[in-house]
Parts: sequence; structure tokens; C-alpha cells
Amino acid sequence: MSTRHFLNLDDVNRAQLLGIIQRAIELKALHARDQGPRSLQGRTLAMIFEKASTRTRVSFATAMTHLGGQALDLDAEKMQLGRGEPIEDTARVLSQIVDAIMIRTAAQERIERMARSATVPVINGLSDSAHPCQLLADLMTWIEHRGEVENRVAVWLGDGNNVCRSWIDAARIMGFPLRLACPEGYAPPSINSEHVQHYDDPWRAVEDADLLLTDVWTSMGQEHEQAERQRIFSRYQVNEQLLQRARDDVLFMHCLPAHRGEEVSAGVIDGPHSVVWQEAGNRLHAQKALLEFLLPGEKG
Repeated sequence: MSTRHFLNLDDVNRAQLLGIIQRAIELKALHARDQGPRSLQGRTLAMIFEKASTRTRVSFATAMTHLGGQALDLDAEKMQLGRGEPIEDTARVLSQIVDAIMIRTAAQERIERMARSATVPVINGLSDSAHPCQLLADLMTWIEHRGEVENRVAVWLGDGNNVCRSWIDAARIMGFPLRLACPEGYAPPSINSEHVQHYDDPWRAVEDADLLLTDVWTSMGQEHEQAERQRIFSRYQVNEQLLQRARDDVLFMHCLPAHRGEEVSAGVIDGPHSVVWQEAGNRLHAQKALLEFLLPGEKG
């Protein structure tokens, strides 16, 4: 059987995605009862970080511990990668030693090169074009609150970044309508999907929405653009006034870290519609379910 990787959300089909999410919900419940399985006993995950990380680093390491395995936290600058070793050679070496590789890097192309040479599963922990692990936690959180999401409306406001692109994949796979409200020049590349609509006006985009989503306006590596981005994105802030245009029970999500007073007001992210802390915590359980999916074995 060929090695299964998780480089983009569309590396799984709808049934597989729902299976991972349902298993994550089950694992969360088992953990709350202190009955979590040791399904990855003796397995090792290599975690390569070429970009800063809090949630991805901690959730994957804790996930492996909960499942009976271990995670190696590898700083790329302290590896031979940092001295010019080809990523293909690193993939071949690690495949002889560990059971899976998670890499967080600036370029999707580096992840794909690693996957082509690895003989163990490779997981995208974040790249410039996708953040599929974040979407597992986001969809899990949405389903926990709302059950079936197929006909519910999600709205992305702000930069059409890597998380936004993974939400586009999610809309296509799951079949829910996704509205994108991004400034001109900051929308994701052209999308051929019946489930995705572009809006010029953020106020119109959020009308009767079930879920509002945003992220920082200035991502890692774009710090030199911060002042210009703050000016361009100011009308896309998720605040109390915008929230009132959505459904009364609308949920708000943010993958974090957040900048209060920029992409979201403090009143929204710390308010009753926000589920960002549950969303962040669900990274742990979603990634446990993903690891079980990629490294099948006996489940408890």
C-alpha cells in the first residue's frame, strides 16, 4: 500500500474527513474520562519547524504522548537542513528512523518534495498555501456546536491567506457555502467552485451568516507590509456592529494568534459568540485522530 500523506485538506475525501472529525470528538470524550487509547504505542513523530509555532508544536507533541508515542521537536536551523542538506535526503533518512514527519515551513513546494521522497506519512503543519490541520480543528468545533454544516453559511473576512485557502477546500469537500470578503488584490487565486462566492462588501457578505472567520492581516514574513495592510483591511474588521448583521447564534473563529483592535475587536473574540479557545484546544484531539488515520493500528 502506498504511503498516505496529509499535505492539503483534499488529500482526504468527505467520508474520510468526517471519519477523522468524528474520531476526534470521540477521543476528546475519552480523554475527559481519562480513558484515552494508547494506539500509537512505540511510534515516533518527527516535527520539523522552519517557522515559529505554538499551537501546532504543543498539540502534536501532546497528541503523541496521549496516544503512547513520542514526538521529536526539531529546529531546522539545528539540523543538517540548516546547512544545506537537500530536503529529499532528510526525508529519506528520517523515513528509516521515525514513523511520520510533520513539517511547518514557508513553502508548500518543500513539503511536497519531502513527501515525494519519504516512505512514511508527511503532514503539512503549515505552509504558505495551506493549513489543513487547522481546518480539522475548525470543522470539528463547528460540528460540535451545530451538527450538520452542509447548508450553513461560513464567511471569511480579510486576507485570502493559507487558512482561507484551506477553508475553500473544506467548502468544496463538505458542500457548504463559503463567502469570501477580501480587499482587491488580497483574495485567493481564482476559484472554480460552486460553493464559493466573492463579496466586495463585508457588510453584505455577513448577512444571515452562521460562522464568521478571520485571521491576522499581516502573516509571518509580511511584517514590512503591516502599516499598508492595516490601512487596506480596516473595513474588514470583525466587530460588534458587523456581528449584528449575521444570525443571532453566529459563531466566531480565529486560528490565533489574534491582534485585538485589528482584524477583530476584543468584544467579539472575548464575547459570547467566540469559540476560539475551544477551537484551539481541538487542535489536540483533531491531530490525534489524524495521526491514527495515517498510522493505523489497534484503537482503544
